[in-house]
Amino acid sequence: MRWQDGDRGGNIEDRRGLGPIAAGGVGVGGIVLAAIGYFVFGIDPATTLNAVKDQAGQEQSQEGFHGTPKDLDAQFVDVIEQSTTAVWSQEFKARGRIYQRPAAVVLYDQSTGTGCGLGQSAMGPFYCPSDEKVYLDLAFWQELSGRFGAGGEAARAYVIAHEIGHHVQKLTGQTQRAERLGARGATSGSVRLELQADCYAGVWAAHASEVSGGKVSLDTKDIEDGLRAASAVGDDTLQQETQGRVAPDSFTHGTSQQRMRWFQAGAQGGDPADCDTFKAARL
Repeated sequence: MRWQDGDRGGNIEDRRGLGPIAAGGVGVGGIVLAAIGYFVFGIDPATTLNAVKDQAGQEQSQEGFHGTPKDLDAQFVDVIEQSTTAVWSQEFKARGRIYQRPAAVVLYDQSTGTGCGLGQSAMGPFYCPSDEKVYLDLAFWQELSGRFGAGGEAARAYVIAHEIGHHVQKLTGQTQRAERLGARGATSGSVRLELQADCYAGVWAAHASEVSGGKVSLDTKDIEDGLRAASAVGDDTLQQETQGRVAPDSFTHGTSQQRMRWFQAGAQGGDPADCDTFKAARL
């Protein structure tokens, strides 16, 4: 994947090295619930965090470095976030709208305060709609490669673009649309929201080279790596791995095949209009 010469937006809030914060009133039960929600059921951690936020007591916050960090991994995140901003700015402009990028992509270690409650690395990358920030512990890259078998920079870029897709959904009202349909089940609002974010990640992949003048680009193998990452985090795959059976009634993200299909739909057509999972007769 080409990205080293890509533009850097400096929209990174680096909290690494500040140390984990205490759980406060969330308690062990709330943290375990969030971790189980992600690893067993694929539940968006923001959903779980919102559910336990009322128990959190006094919120703790951290303030990190803002800008472009010097290490390569963080610079990669910065370039991909800036690339998504360029792509979605173009797509919004074509529709007579102005795109507002996320407030920041927050890099952290172990745990950190968020607008949705306590964020923990065990939850994986997530987007918090309350503060409009993406949260990422870079240790997830090792898990993505080691546990999920989805290594490579393109797989990492897919993850970032997917989370940015959730920000696009908030801006366009899709998040609220999903909330009205429920959070679990094979055709739930949550599944439709996650599959749409996969499709939006594909839209980014389709336009990244064009918008950046070739500075950020994905070839056929990179798209395959993105598809592999999408497949690795399907509800059926995760449930089979963690509990030995598949329970469609508890789906929140969609099957591996569905996640690959919607990512590919975005990557092939490059049109956000092709990503309306809420109207799709077949997910």
